[in-house]
Parts: sequence; C-alpha cells; structure tokens
Amino acid sequence: MAIPATGALIQHSRGVRPSRNGKAVLLSLALAAVLTGAGSCEVSSTPGSAGPTTAPTGGATTGGGTSGNAGAALDSLTVASAGSMSGYSREKFTHWISQGNGCDTRDAVLKRDGKNVKVADGCKITSGSWYSPYDDKTLTNPQDLDIDHMVPLAAGWRSGANKWTDEQRKQFANDMTRPQLFAVSLQSNRAKGDQDPSTWKPPNRAYWCTYAQDWVTVKSFYKLTVTQAEKTALADMLATCK
Repeated sequence: MAIPATGALIQHSRGVRPSRNGKAVLLSLALAAVLTGAGSCEVSSTPGSAGPTTAPTGGATTGGGTSGNAGAALDSLTVASAGSMSGYSREKFTHWISQGNGCDTRDAVLKRDGKNVKVADGCKITSGSWYSPYDDKTLTNPQDLDIDHMVPLAAGWRSGANKWTDEQRKQFANDMTRPQLFAVSLQSNRAKGDQDPSTWKPPNRAYWCTYAQDWVTVKSFYKLTVTQAEKTALADMLATCK
C-alpha cells in the first residue's frame, strides 16, 4: 500500500534525518498498513465431501431452470460406472420421518401435491385429487398413489450414497426441498423401480424436459455421479425442452 506524503516526513534525498515526529508517523502508518491488510484477507472455501451438508426445509422446487442451465449442470456431473449394490438396504435410508403435526414425509408430500386434500386424525389422508405427471393421470384415491424418489434410493447408492453417513442418507430419502419426492400413480412408480433415465423414462413424453431437469438438480446437489448412458439419455430428454 502506498504511504501518502506528509509534512512530518523529512526527505532522505536531501540528506536530512527524519524528526522524532516523523518516526512516530512512519511507525503509525506502517502499523495501519499491516492491520488493513489483515482485515482484507479472504478465506478460500474448501469443497466438502460428497453428499448433502444441510437439512431439508420447505417445499420442493420443481424443475432445474432452463434447459441450458440443466445442460451445464449435467456436463459438470462426474461420469463413472455404476457402483456395486453390495451392502445396500432401503433401511439404510431412513424414511418416512416425522414432518410435524402427526404427519410423516409421505403424508406431507400427499398434502403438498394434492388439491382439496382432506386429512383425518393422525394425519390420515382420506381424499383429494392428485395429478401423476409420469403417466398424465388424475387420481382421487390416496391408496392409488406412491411417493416416488426422483433419484431412487438404490440409484443413489450406486452413484455415491454408499459412502454417506446414515444422516445424509436420511436427508436424501426425505428431501422436500429439492425436486426429489413426488406423488405419482402406483403403476408408474412400480414400473420405474430403481432405474435411471437410460432404461426408464416417463410414458408422458411431455414431462421429459421437467423430469430430466429435476433428475439433474438432485444429482448435482448431492454430488452423485452419472453413467455415460444415463448422461446421454438425460441430454436427449433436455433436448425436448422448449
């Protein structure tokens, strides 16, 4: 940092020694420079380990933005072969957890995704209307619905969740903040199983764009890998975005 000229400093070029006041000013200015520099230092952030770091809150955000943004996010994902299913168990992804007021995550998703939802004691969902975007169906019986994990638990395990803590897996299984949980028809959820988009896509092609955006959003947030076939399929689905 340049030190501004002051009348208290005596120029050495004139062969004159600095006065006592000049020495004091020099020391004060030097100290100020050190303190200013220390206060302006920036601490660089270090990327954490793979997996979520914060607890989910609020409602789901559906869709990963524009196809361009989702495409860029897809390109940033690590491509790797599918991992082993060794050691996998759904019980390692604790669900459904309490969401308050006597409701668990399944109840909360049904309430969020439905219209005119009626709830009895104990948060029992008795009726309502739900749109299943995977197969373009409207359902009125809650027993005809499943709660789908956009990125299935087993698919998460194969792409990095096997290395997470139990708490991180619980967040993934109950995440209502990212577009990870949806009320869909039993038939579409059972048909999907634990498949990624390279082997299963929603029958409703009009939903392919949103489905791919949501898949990429979840995988990006949780730092999960994709296979090359999965990436290709997602790129094809994003190409349907208008």
